[in-house]
Amino acid sequence: MNRKPNIVMIVTDHQLHYRHGWDGGEKPLHPGFDALAKDSVLFERAYAVTPLCGPARRTLLTGLYPHHHRNIHNQTESPYDHEIYLDKLSEAGYRNFYFGKWHAGPGTALDHHAEGFCPEFYGNPYITEEYKEYIGRKGLPPAEHSIERYFWNNSSKKQFRELYEGNDHYHCTHTWCGEPCVGITTTPKETHEGYFLADMACRQLEQLAREDGQGPFHLRLDLWGPHQPYFPTQEFVDMYDASQIREYGNFSDDLSNKPGTYRNMNRPIADEQFKLIIPSIFSWEEWRDIMVKAYAQTTMTDDAARLVIQKLKELGMYEDTLIIWTSDHGDGLGSHGGIFDKGSFMTEETVRIPLALKLPRNEYGGSRMNNLVNSIDIAPTILDAARITFSQPIDGESLLPVCRLERPGRTQMMLESYGQGYRDTCMSRTLITGTHKYTVNEDDISELYDLERDPYELHNLKDDEELAEPFRRMLGDELEQLGDSEGMALLDG
Repeated sequence: MNRKPNIVMIVTDHQLHYRHGWDGGEKPLHPGFDALAKDSVLFERAYAVTPLCGPARRTLLTGLYPHHHRNIHNQTESPYDHEIYLDKLSEAGYRNFYFGKWHAGPGTALDHHAEGFCPEFYGNPYITEEYKEYIGRKGLPPAEHSIERYFWNNSSKKQFRELYEGNDHYHCTHTWCGEPCVGITTTPKETHEGYFLADMACRQLEQLAREDGQGPFHLRLDLWGPHQPYFPTQEFVDMYDASQIREYGNFSDDLSNKPGTYRNMNRPIADEQFKLIIPSIFSWEEWRDIMVKAYAQTTMTDDAARLVIQKLKELGMYEDTLIIWTSDHGDGLGSHGGIFDKGSFMTEETVRIPLALKLPRNEYGGSRMNNLVNSIDIAPTILDAARITFSQPIDGESLLPVCRLERPGRTQMMLESYGQGYRDTCMSRTLITGTHKYTVNEDDISELYDLERDPYELHNLKDDEELAEPFRRMLGDELEQLGDSEGMALLDG
């Protein structure tokens, strides 16, 4: 087949780690992703390049580490003085469509040869004219939520306390929709942003089907969920039995021998200096109730994304389309002493991500790979499928040769963080190998974990100098190869 394949990419936000429930307890259900994985190459050792949204999303566009694209914090608005794959696809004759969250720097996808719906910065779909048109067309009310818990810092407590506390009729009318809340969506599930975005994407696919022969397209769906607020509908909550959610493996971690960045949290689980209270002020029974909402939110987001896959099948587009389903980063919920949200630390919960590649004609469908891959590899994979490349050097490599067993995977890989950019400004560099994880943290202790023997990262082996030194050298080699002068200085320090 000579025609370039159509490309569909689905990106969830803040995805709960697969480890939840791996011990035989209740686990988050994602039947849409699982169904796609049966036809896909599933990468079981996929990582986010960084645990923060903005830097990770810029990497998804560029194939560059944050130390090269410089969009290093969520609030950073570094200029686009490097190529992004949307522009390159357009040059190659693709029509780009983008529906959903941006949060990757200045402007939006619509400034980079894409059509669709894409609010600036973090965005809030619920206050847009497009959402109002959608609920009007569907005969739906605006999304309404009943709030059970909320988490705050000094600035948000005063601003939102009256809105959040005990509010059974909450509507998100802010400029962003990332409220640190737990509750229930009391309106139909279709009022939730995931279904709104999926509807726009499906309608666009229908239009493209009517215009068959107009050239290849790339369509990207970027959901705001399952990032908090955890506001599932009761339908999805009822899929779970809280009593069957076993205590998470590092919930009782006392954070001894861990860097200070682990403790940077919001209240009420933190003290007045916003340091995580150990042991947690919530019992595991209370955390289970939060987990149920997060699990249900995961399943609801999956269900919305599934509609796009279903539409591709209905329209006869599925078989010859490259489909990539992944997430920007993970979620630390309930881990390492009882965390809500995450920080800039490099725990498996915050940096492990799902990644399934459904190749055209379902080549190698059902394959499972343990190759080390991360966010830097997504953009070059997309361009490789379109038979083009970036004209400037990048850090990532296409995964298509790996899927086809034409190239071996990595044996080691680096991740990085520059901290949150406000309370937490700790810079970190992490080396991942087949068995271990080694992290150097700015002005704080290092971390070394044996991921095979200690998957919950409870035992920091940093003081075993004979064990740690080879990993330190390997990290130095990675930093030097990647031209990361800041990382080298961190290692030297």
